[in-house]
Parts: sequence; structure tokens; C-alpha cells
Amino acid sequence: MTTPLLEMHGVSKSFGASRALDNVSLALRGGEVHALIGENGAGKSTLMKILSGAYRPDQGRMEIGGVAYAPRGPRGARNLGVAMIYQELTLAPHLSVEANVMLGQERVVAGFIRRKEHRRLVAQALELLDHPDIRPETVAGNLSVGAQQLVEVARALVADARLIVFDEPTSSLTERDAERLFEIIERLRAKGLAIVYISHFLEEVRRVAQHYTVLRDGRSVATGPVAGTELATMIGQMVGRDLTELFPRVPHEPGEPILELTELSRRPIPKKADLVLRRGEILGIAGLVGAGRTELLRAIFSLDSVRSGSVCVRGISSRNATPRLRIRQGLGYLSEDRKGEGLALGRSIEDNMTYSALDQYSRWGWLDLGRRKSDAAGWMTKLRIKAISPSQVIGDLSGGNQQKVAIARLLHQDAEVLLLDEPTRGIDLGSKAEIYRLIGELAAQGKAIIMVSSYLPELFGICDRIAVMTRGVLSKARPVSDWTEHSVMEVATGG
Repeated sequence: MTTPLLEMHGVSKSFGASRALDNVSLALRGGEVHALIGENGAGKSTLMKILSGAYRPDQGRMEIGGVAYAPRGPRGARNLGVAMIYQELTLAPHLSVEANVMLGQERVVAGFIRRKEHRRLVAQALELLDHPDIRPETVAGNLSVGAQQLVEVARALVADARLIVFDEPTSSLTERDAERLFEIIERLRAKGLAIVYISHFLEEVRRVAQHYTVLRDGRSVATGPVAGTELATMIGQMVGRDLTELFPRVPHEPGEPILELTELSRRPIPKKADLVLRRGEILGIAGLVGAGRTELLRAIFSLDSVRSGSVCVRGISSRNATPRLRIRQGLGYLSEDRKGEGLALGRSIEDNMTYSALDQYSRWGWLDLGRRKSDAAGWMTKLRIKAISPSQVIGDLSGGNQQKVAIARLLHQDAEVLLLDEPTRGIDLGSKAEIYRLIGELAAQGKAIIMVSSYLPELFGICDRIAVMTRGVLSKARPVSDWTEHSVMEVATGG
């Protein structure tokens, strides 16, 4: 057994009275991919911020290569061979690939940058990544998200990193880019680098990692080899209980039609969408990233103008509709971009829940803030939202609780048709199961739901019918039993 490259012993960290990490230990060897898994709030990010030098631990010690490791900041950690690839990319989009790779680690002599050495180092790093469409002179902002992520990896290689942390690296990648990333991770492992891989997708963990460690409530509760460990075992270790139903089925029965799309299109996508949605139905829309799924929901909700076709709600077609009209008609839209446009992260829970339907609290130009707070507290109880009070800033909540607040907003505005775009992206397994159960309960109440997802198991797990978007064209919706994951991907790729 080789000596660990990284050892973390008894690491603890508190923020005021909150204990984020409690006596956590982790060992990682060169040439190994070690998955760090756990629910949101389990302490994964805090532990990695300590490793990367962003935080200082309150207690515990760390060693790299048998030598004491206590970086004084991210730059110090990078100088000692530790690099972070964050979920939110940290590139300067207006600079070239070469400039981004060398940013902060320029080779300078007498105040002049050594351009030839820059080109040589960047060329070597890109050659290892084997991604010929990434050119040093290309502006980083013109690359795909997957290619931008590889530029971050190249930056770590130029820094001569011995250990690279990947934090939810596939959350915004296409399936093809994710597969390329897995190949590169394997290539890095084969060269002896140590990799920490953080992901909510346990299928990915089984695909890329050799060992795993589970954090729960700030403690390391389990560690072991990935091979031979059942998925159900990992899930149980993460949530602290047996999660017998990852996709809980709530009985519901589709009723009469409530929403109908007829040859709906806009420039450039969607090109054509025909669909009938019924009350009490969960209809899933699959497809590759960029196929037009998000654009379809935005067109239905009138966030984007349509070129032709119609959207009928309860048999009534409205031309030149606006989002305000759609809300009055009973439609509610949940954006895939929770942080950018789905929530006002600096505002309170009650603000986020009620912004789209404030009229009910207004009288003579004044808002009844007491009744609004009481209503928000009621929704928090119904949806089991974990927070201190309705006045708490929503940015302080976990991703799963933020998503519940976003759904509560649609219910508060009395939406009968819910347009959910990637409703479980970036949240942990326990929270996903709660969101799935909530969606089933809403269908049982007669709500009609369209759910866009890149995660096929959840579409098969909770939907009644599935339609597939291919290059802007929506396929006919068919019962889930008529599809397989293979047939969905075949249609999605134009096969």
C-alpha cells in the first residue's frame, strides 16, 4: 500500500455557534480518484476550502507528501501543488486561453513576460488534455462550458498540481463533454495525480472513483472502496437512513386537458412543438443541452416572444401574452438558473415566495406584512422548508431548501400549470427525494406539471409521459413504459 499523498486528521471548523466540520479525516493517494459525497450542508465545501487555503481550520492538521501542510491562502495552496476546479468557473472570458491559463502564474524576467515559455507551457498542458479544438489564442468566452472547464484544468497542470479537486464538474456539461472530462480525469490519474471528485451523481462516482468518503452533518461517517459498494449503501450513509424510494410514487390520475401547444415556434428554437398537457399529469421533456427545452418553457410562459403557433390555456389562446397574463391564467415557471434569475438571493424567504403575487396583501397602497409573513410560514411548514424564519435571507439556505422556496412561490401564486426546468439540479439526494414526492403530491392535487430534466432516471422515476426535444423539434409524448433510456437518447441525438 502506497503512502498517502494527502492526509487530513481531525479537521474541525466552526462559524460562530455553527459547527461546520467536526473531527474530519481524509486520506488520498497519488494515482487515485477519491469521491467526497454527502448532502448539501454536510461540510464538503468547507473541507475543500480548508484544503485549498480559503479557510483556516480551528483544529486538526494536514500533510502533503508527509510534510506539514498549512497554506496561507489559495495562492499558497496552489504553490504547494493543490488546485481547485470550481463548479462556477473562474475564467476571464474576454482573455485568450493562453492568458487565462497563465493568469497569476506568469513567467517574468526583469519585468517582462516570457511569451515563448508561456506558449510552450500552455501547449504542453493542452496536448495532455487532447482537445485540439482549444487553441491558445482563442478567446475563452467563445468556448463551450466543457471546453472552458478544461482550460481550468490546463491552468492546474501548468501550476504543476499534484492534487486537483473537481467540485460538481458536470453540473453544466453536455453528456459528450462529461464523457470527455471523465477520460481526462483517468489520464491525470494514470500520470500519478491525486483527484478529489465531488458530485451528487452517484453514477458518476461509480464511473470515475476508486474510493469514497461520506460526510454527514460535518462528520466523516464512512469511507471505503467504490467497487463492491452498493448504491443503496452509499445513499443510506449519506442521509443517515435507508432511502428505500429514491423516486417516491404518489398515486395520481390525469384528467382533462388544461394546456395545449400547436406548432409553437420561435427563432431560432424551438422550431416546432405540439403537446397536450392534462390536469394531474407529470410530463417529462428530455433532450440534449441546447436542444431547445428551456426555450420551449420560456416561450410557453411568454418570457420570449413566439414566431408562430399557439399556446392555449383551458381552450383559450392569447396573442401577445405576457408573463403577468400567464400568471393570471394559472401558469408558474421555475427557472433552471436558480441563482441568476430564479431567486433574489439577497432577499428574504417571504419576499421570494410572494413577489409574483403581492396584490393580495395590498390595500390602499400598503402591504399587510404580518399576513404575508404568516402565509410564508404556512408554506414553509407545508413544504418542510428548513429555515429559522420567513425573514431569513434565502441565500443562506441549502440548495434543496432554496428550490422548495422557488416551488412555494408558484403554489402561492396559485399556479395550476407548473413549468419546472431542471428542478433538482445541484441539490443532494435527500432533497431530490423530497422534491420528487412534492411533485407527485401536486399532481395528486390536480396540478399539471411539465418537467425538463437532463437526468433520465428521474424522468423515468416520476413522470407519466415523456417527450424528447431534438434540435428544436419536440417529439410526440408517449407513456414512460413505451421508452427506454436508450430509445430516449436515440431520439435526442437524431438517430
